[in-house]
Amino acid sequence: MKKQDVILLDLCIDDNQYGFAASALSKAETELHELEEQINETLETINKLTPNCDKLDYILAASSGALCGLIDIFLVGKPGESPLGNITDKWFENRIKDFAKLCGWKGTDSTSSAVRFLENQFKIPYDQRGAGDAASEVFGLSPKNHHFKSLAHNPTLLGLFFSILDQFTNSSHFISNGQLISLDNADGSFKLHGNDIPSKLFCAFANWIGHLISDMSGASGSKSRGMGIPSPFLAWSNDVIAIKIKLHIPVNSFDKAMNEMALKMYEQGFDFRFQTAQAIPVFINEIVVRLIYSIRRLIKYFAETEPKKYSFSSMWKACEPFSNATVKKMLTVAHGTFCLVDIGDTTVRSFITGAFNPVEFCLRLNIIGIGRFGISLYGEIKRGIRLNETKIELHFLERKKTIVLDYIEGLKILDDVYNDRHLLTFIDDFQNSGLYTEAFQKSVILAEKRNVPSNKILKSKADIDKYFKGGKK
Repeated sequence: MKKQDVILLDLCIDDNQYGFAASALSKAETELHELEEQINETLETINKLTPNCDKLDYILAASSGALCGLIDIFLVGKPGESPLGNITDKWFENRIKDFAKLCGWKGTDSTSSAVRFLENQFKIPYDQRGAGDAASEVFGLSPKNHHFKSLAHNPTLLGLFFSILDQFTNSSHFISNGQLISLDNADGSFKLHGNDIPSKLFCAFANWIGHLISDMSGASGSKSRGMGIPSPFLAWSNDVIAIKIKLHIPVNSFDKAMNEMALKMYEQGFDFRFQTAQAIPVFINEIVVRLIYSIRRLIKYFAETEPKKYSFSSMWKACEPFSNATVKKMLTVAHGTFCLVDIGDTTVRSFITGAFNPVEFCLRLNIIGIGRFGISLYGEIKRGIRLNETKIELHFLERKKTIVLDYIEGLKILDDVYNDRHLLTFIDDFQNSGLYTEAFQKSVILAEKRNVPSNKILKSKADIDKYFKGGKK
């Protein structure tokens, strides 16, 4: 047997009257009101998740991405051939001197003097450079690579961990050829300040920060650009190997190859300073797109809004360039275009010598731009999934609203059928008055509402007399 849905209705009988409980219809109407509010909220969410870009938005976003891609090609390029890189190098030198002055340095314009002062102020035990010490023979440490191979010189969370560990244990940890190497009693003259564990932890953290800043532009003995601290993107190749070794997970050939690639890039100047230079065109792209969005919406706001209705809140709501799907879609287009231009140029230049040169490719590839585009893609996918789920929810709410409307309509029909107190007075009419015609009319209406067959309804006094005398209707 096919299963059918059943609706139970609360029917009450009182003083010759049939009626539904008053709360049934009231509850249904309350539920309908709540559903309408939910539908309005869901529609508002869908509007927020749906981008409203026109062709000009897409054209301007793509143009911004292409322009910033050209800036990356001609003004960033690769280490050693970067006009913007030279600017960032100079900026970091000035910031190092500013920091040294805050710490008590009395020098003037000598960057090496400021670096030497900071190295003395923030002493650490893991600054072996490999020149003239055992480290150069044991695992190939040199002034050109010791900032990269030394885990405590890496600007990552694992770098902070090993810096504190090395300072507490007077040791050094290095990554070389896929191995984690520890050097005990690294510096016989090192002593970590502090009287208890919390104070020692604070001093170790301050030493790590201060020493990283001193190494931003290379060591105090650097005669040229110097080897700064590694880029966080490259330093993670060290972190992966260190974590695997500590967890007793075998280090595979891919890990070693990535670490060797990162080391070659670092030795050619791909450090934290150059990574900052790469961020400049990406940042410009971000700002330009958001400005384009705001300016276009601001013009539209003043064109379509009456002067007397101007307000800062409504204006900001119309052109705010941060938390809406439209500007995020434009940013995805802009950063995607930037990456296409950058990857195209990088690929061509990596084939100039004939065979594909992976180091040349990675040196010119704007990792910041790739990462920013990845964030935009993740946001688009997440937004698309949520939009689809919201549309499904809206469809469910609309179906539920239809069911509730049908239910309310049914209640009203049934209420009309059984709400018949004024019809049941025909008995009193027979007993107390002579208005037989009106009484018969009420009885006929009542019988029709009760679905009595037409040939069975007694429509006149003659029909009643005939029926009680044994006649047939």
